Amino acid sequence: MPYSWQNFATTGPGGALGAPTVGEEAHLTLWPHQSLTRSGFVVFIGVTTGLLAVPILSLLGSPAVWVLLGFFALVVGALWWAIMANVAARHGREELTLSETSVHISHIPARGPALEWEANPHWVTVHLRDDGPVEKYLTLRGNGREVELGAFLSPDEREGLFEDLSRLLR
Repeated sequence: MPYSWQNFATTGPGGALGAPTVGEEAHLTLWPHQSLTRSGFVVFIGVTTGLLAVPILSLLGSPAVWVLLGFFALVVGALWWAIMANVAARHGREELTLSETSVHISHIPARGPALEWEANPHWVTVHLRDDGPVEKYLTLRGNGREVELGAFLSPDEREGLFEDLSRLLR
């Protein structure tokens, strides 16, 4: 799952990676899925380069190969750039700190300033709706605002997070 709970006070039942128990101060970190590893990227670029080179092999020795090599380099370069731009965009994350006196959410994008929200946990409500922009839309409402949490999580992950937060904020 692309989120983890970290307990500050104790590591009671639930442990460092499980959901914290009620009354503990806890920190939740959420991040987008990271499906393409570095070695997967190398394999993908290598296989793509190899497959694009196959038609060029039949033209070796002719002047047309130089024209095709230019397009070949352009395609591989554009593919490399697009994947690197996607990797950079996945470096964003969300952090939620829950204590007895406050609930604090920081949305930290890959570029730009962090967006902050804070409220009293006694007045915060957790909502999981099916009528939002994504399936199982998870929001926290408090301090006069409603903020989204975990838009990049799968519906099942948002549902599990909803159960954890509902239990903790009761």
